[in-house]
Amino acid sequence: MHTPRSRDAIAADRARYEAHRKRGLEAAPRTLPPPSPRPAPAPDPAHLIRSEVIPGGWYWTTALQTGEVLQIEGAPGTSVALAAWVAGDPTERLNLPDTVKVQWTTELRKGRILLSDMGRVLLSIIEDSSGAHDALTGGSSPATVPPGARNCRENMLLAAAKLGLHPRDLPALLNLFAPVRVDAEGRFAWRGALMGQGDWVALRAERDLMVALSNTRHPLDPATGPEPAVTAHRLAARPVPADDLCRTASAEAIRAFENNARA
Repeated sequence: MHTPRSRDAIAADRARYEAHRKRGLEAAPRTLPPPSPRPAPAPDPAHLIRSEVIPGGWYWTTALQTGEVLQIEGAPGTSVALAAWVAGDPTERLNLPDTVKVQWTTELRKGRILLSDMGRVLLSIIEDSSGAHDALTGGSSPATVPPGARNCRENMLLAAAKLGLHPRDLPALLNLFAPVRVDAEGRFAWRGALMGQGDWVALRAERDLMVALSNTRHPLDPATGPEPAVTAHRLAARPVPADDLCRTASAEAIRAFENNARA
């Protein structure tokens, strides 16, 4: 029989949480930089592995080797949903609740990391022009688009199947170029002013990965009409300095990369 917890026990747990949160926030030794300048630089041909134009409403999958960079160039009127799995062991996959919880923020921008459900780093956000990405609401579904229109949910099911995965393997999705914020009443709000022409993001793979992208409009985006195409570049790995921002921006990031080293 379940015994209700006392108010003292609940208060003690809350106090431990607040103390841990305070230590986590105070331990961040580095201030995150301002957004990356727009537009994105043209990829260096010497490092370009592949470029892909993803039409509006469609999806794309790619492998990423450790150290490679995925540079995604957005366009007003669309968002790009992202899912990621560890190559060779897709049971380890992107985990947005842990990504948010460990870093004490939903503001995923340059200098932040994206974690797996094993506490390891999958991707580092090494460049980002807006900081306007959504880790809370998920992508579109058949119920949120006009009849017959393509949607994020069905795109990701197709992408997963293409990678040999099942619907149960889909993680919660990160929506890039989706300026969703939570207002004072706890409601989701679309803050379009956070976005601009030429927005882009660059993600460095910290493990060998399988990645899926869906170029579909976010359910909260008030824009109408066809989604524009976006471009993704897969870039070769380059040396990472010891003081790399993503690896040293917080105590939590340092521990997560230590977990990578043990994998």
